[in-house]
Amino acid sequence: MAKRDCYEVLEVIRTASIDEIKKSYRKKALQHHPDRNPGNKEAEEKFKEATDCYSILSDTDARRKYDQFGWAAFDQQTGAGSGFGDFSGFEDIFGDLFGAFFGGAAAGGNSRRSRGRSGRDLRFDLTIEFEEAVFGTEKEISLTRNVGCDSCSATGAKKGSSPETCSQCRGAGQVGIQQGFFTVSRTCSQCQGSGQVIKDPCGTCRGTGHKPVQGAIKVKIPAGIDQGQRLKLRGEGEAGSGGGGPGDLYVQIAIKPHKIFERQETELICERAISYSDAALGAEIDVPTLEGTTKLKIPAGTASGKVFRLKNRGVQALGDTRRGDQHVKIFVEIPKKLTAERRAILESLRELDKTESKGSDEGFIDKVKGMFG
Repeated sequence: MAKRDCYEVLEVIRTASIDEIKKSYRKKALQHHPDRNPGNKEAEEKFKEATDCYSILSDTDARRKYDQFGWAAFDQQTGAGSGFGDFSGFEDIFGDLFGAFFGGAAAGGNSRRSRGRSGRDLRFDLTIEFEEAVFGTEKEISLTRNVGCDSCSATGAKKGSSPETCSQCRGAGQVGIQQGFFTVSRTCSQCQGSGQVIKDPCGTCRGTGHKPVQGAIKVKIPAGIDQGQRLKLRGEGEAGSGGGGPGDLYVQIAIKPHKIFERQETELICERAISYSDAALGAEIDVPTLEGTTKLKIPAGTASGKVFRLKNRGVQALGDTRRGDQHVKIFVEIPKKLTAERRAILESLRELDKTESKGSDEGFIDKVKGMFG
């Protein structure tokens, strides 16, 4: 199935700023988060789709590639149902293509290129609790990745033997093909670009030099991390080949919604119900925070919808010690059922209100009459 345009998925224009993209993604993520839509496969797919698009458009380099080549830039970088994705290799594809016309191995195929290739980058999707994102934590994740085979020291050749130089490309990994006035370099079909052939492969890894190993990795989650951001664990990807270094592991963060709080970057928002008597007379109420309850003074005559601010009770800025604020929105709770005693009191209060507002009511009626002659 063809993938939708990232800008269409996040409902932003192609010139949208990072902040606009981030704001739109947060809205989509909250709307389609699996915890808010249990058992809804469509919502789960939309959440993953939005997350994949955000991971591209929030990365300057990835966005540049996407704007130029679309999803084709990442077609060979997607994992198959394992929760991982390969973020490497795109530069190699185009480097090999254009390098053939600008020196390199194009001049006859005798130039020896570096055969070491870095290992694949991997992706792991990690969902954490709301409080873990706010205060930071350490998580342990388990994943399967290819590491160097210890039976052959990652050479791919059986113990006691070693890879041999490819006779077709003479170790260059490429062969030159004459096309008109140009000599074009192509990957050697005999050694698949490695420059070496293994005649006696290792029995453990079957000549690949790698073997899959499942293991645990500790991931430090910094305080203030937000929805859709990702962590880069350098060197924790798959092993390289031919002396190349390992790839990196990208941990994509998803945050579970909170029952009370809503987050907007470093600001926290919550609602607190009060009675009409507390709103009219004023009161001191308990308000929830992420560190427990605190007291909040409600002035007399507070209207429903009034917002109070608790300084430095929000979220710590990522990579900083500063914290945002918590905003408490007050709404007056109207009881659906009244006891006889409460009803009698309210009836008396209504009569008193009518008496006190009689003058203003008459003035208002006179103004309405004046509108109609």
